[in-house]
Amino acid sequence: MSEHSGMPGHGEAFFVVLPDHEAALAVAAGVPHVRTLRHPSGRPWLIGNWTDAEITAAGAGDARLALIGTRPHDVERIEREAERLTALTTLDRLAHTLPGSFHLVAALGGRTRVQGDAAGLRLVFHARVDGVTVAADRADVLAALAGAELDERQIAVRLMWPVPHPLTHTPMWRDVHGVEPGAHLLLDAEGRARTRRWWSPPEPEQPLAAGAAELRTALARAVGVRTEGGGTMSCDLSGGLDSTSVCFLAARGPAELIASTWPGRDPIDEDLLWARRAHEHLPGVEHAVWPADESPLVYAGLLDIDDPLDEPTIGMMDRARVLSHIPRLVAKGSRLHLTGIGGDQLAWCSEAHYHGLLRRRPLPALGRLRGFRALFDWPLGPTARALADGRPYRRWLAGAAADLRRPPEPTVVGALGWDMAPRLFDWVTPDAEHAAKELIRDAARTAEPLAPDRGQHADLQSVRMCTRIIRQWEQMSARAGLPMSSPFLDDRVIEASLAVRPEERVTPWRYKPLLVAAMRGIVPDECLARSNKAEASMDAADGLRAHQGDLMELWDGSRLARLGLVDAARLRALAARPATPELRDAILYSTVGCEVWLRTLDRPAATTAASPPAAAPSPGGGTPST
Repeated sequence: MSEHSGMPGHGEAFFVVLPDHEAALAVAAGVPHVRTLRHPSGRPWLIGNWTDAEITAAGAGDARLALIGTRPHDVERIEREAERLTALTTLDRLAHTLPGSFHLVAALGGRTRVQGDAAGLRLVFHARVDGVTVAADRADVLAALAGAELDERQIAVRLMWPVPHPLTHTPMWRDVHGVEPGAHLLLDAEGRARTRRWWSPPEPEQPLAAGAAELRTALARAVGVRTEGGGTMSCDLSGGLDSTSVCFLAARGPAELIASTWPGRDPIDEDLLWARRAHEHLPGVEHAVWPADESPLVYAGLLDIDDPLDEPTIGMMDRARVLSHIPRLVAKGSRLHLTGIGGDQLAWCSEAHYHGLLRRRPLPALGRLRGFRALFDWPLGPTARALADGRPYRRWLAGAAADLRRPPEPTVVGALGWDMAPRLFDWVTPDAEHAAKELIRDAARTAEPLAPDRGQHADLQSVRMCTRIIRQWEQMSARAGLPMSSPFLDDRVIEASLAVRPEERVTPWRYKPLLVAAMRGIVPDECLARSNKAEASMDAADGLRAHQGDLMELWDGSRLARLGLVDAARLRALAARPATPELRDAILYSTVGCEVWLRTLDRPAATTAASPPAAAPSPGGGTPST
C-alpha cells in the first residue's frame, strides 16, 4: 500500500463495486467494510460503509440495482425496475427522471454499470486491482487497494487557479482513473472496463416563462426528496435569493424546520436584514441567528484538519466556518442541513453566451454587452478582443500553458471566454510549472469542451468547480455529525436551468430573473426584490491577520516544499505581510488547499462525532455561505 493513500475510517461512507469474477474475492478481503450486497453468483458486488437511509437496493433474477445517496425512498419502484431490467442501457431512462443526487449501480448477466451524476457531485473512479477493474466513489480507497503512488504532477496542476477542464478529472494517484461526470463505467464479467456517456446538456431554447415553471417543479421535487422523511431539519437562511428559495420550499414539507443565519461581520452586510424579512413570512419555523463574532474567520483551524479526502480543495479555507454551526443544530435535533449553494451557478449564467449570441443576433447582443460593460466596468479594448477571439477549446487550452506566469487577464476576458485562464503564483517552483505545462499540453491534444458553445461550456464548468468543493464539504459535514445537502446541484434542477434561453437568464438589467420567476407565489415578492449578495472579503482579510501564525507554521514544515513544488521561504515572507494587497485576491487558496491535503495523508483520521453506520441520515452537501 502507498504511504500516501488509505481507507476512510471512523464511519466515513464509501462503497466499492466489484465485477462478478473469482479474482474479486481477494479484493473484497482487502477492504475493511461493514456492508455487503452480492451478485446472483454469491460473489460480493457492492461493499463498503453506508447506512440504511443512504441506499435503496433491489434484486430480481440475475439483476441487481442500487441507488446510493439522496433519492426518492420508493422501494417498490426500484424493485419494479430490477424486475424488468433486460439491458443496462435501459437505465438511462431511470437516470434521466429520478430527482435527487445519487450513484446508480446495477448488475445484469455478469456485467455491472456504475455511474454518478452529471453535476460532478457523485464521482466514480476505477483501477486495476489483482487483475480485475474495481470501481469506487472515492479515489483514495482505490489507491489503497491498488498500492498506487501519489502523482506529484497532479499536485502541480492543483496549484494552478483555476484548474481548467479536463484536468480536474484526473485523480491524485497514478493508475487510478476518474469517470467524467455524465458518463458511466461498464465492467464486464472478465473485469474489463469501458465508459459510455449517458448525459448531455439540454439545448437552451426554453423561453423564460416556460423554463421558470419547469425550474419551480424541479427545485420543489429536489427539496421534497430531502424533507419527505420528516423529523427536524435545518436550512441556511442568509437572506439571499438562493437560500431563501430553498427555505420556503422546505417549509412546505413535513419536516420541522430550523432556519439558520450567520450574520456577516461587515457592518454594511445586509444578510441579517433580509433573513429576518423572510422569516416573518415563515410561521412555525424557528429562526436561529448566531452571533456574528463567533463565526470563524477564513484560514481558521488549518493545522487541525484531519478529514480523509481524496483530493485537495480550496474549501479547506472555509472548513471551520462551514462546520461551525453543526453542534448547535445537532443539539436542536437537526438530521439534515439544506443550503442554497448552486443557485449562483444556475439562476444566473455565464456572460460568455454573448460571444455566440453576438454572431447569431448581433443587434440585441450588442445592446446587452453595452449594459454589461457599464455594470461590470469592462474596458473596451479587452472586451473587443475577447469577443473577437474565436479559438476552439483545444487551441485555447494549449495557449494557456504558455501563459501560466503572466499577470492575470482583465476580468472580461474570462467572462466572455471559455474560462478564466489558469495561473501559477510566484512561489511555485519551475519544476512544478514544467509539470503543469506538460499536463496541460497533453490534455489539449484531445480535449473536448463540455458543450460546443462556450457559454454552455462555461456554465457546466462553473457547476463542476462548485461541486468539487461541495463534495468535500459534504464529507466533512457528515463526519462532523450533520449531513448537508444542496438541492440546486441536482441533475434535474441543472437541466431545467440550462434549458432556458441564455439571454433571458443573464441580463444586465435584472438579477437572477429565472429564479425570481420560478419562485413567484412561493417566496413573497418583497423577498424576491433583493438584487445583490454579501461578500466576505473583510472576513478573509481579518483571517489573514488573525491566523498569520498558523500560516507561518504551515510553511515551516511544508510538504509541498519537500516535494520541490513551492518555495517555502517566499510563502513565509508573504505570511509575514498579511496586509499585502495581492492577498485580497485569494491567491493563497489553491496552495493552502494542497498543503493541508498533503498533511492529512500523513496523519491518521481522528475519531469524530459521526453517527455509527446503522442509523445515520442520508448525506447531502452544503455550506452556510448562501
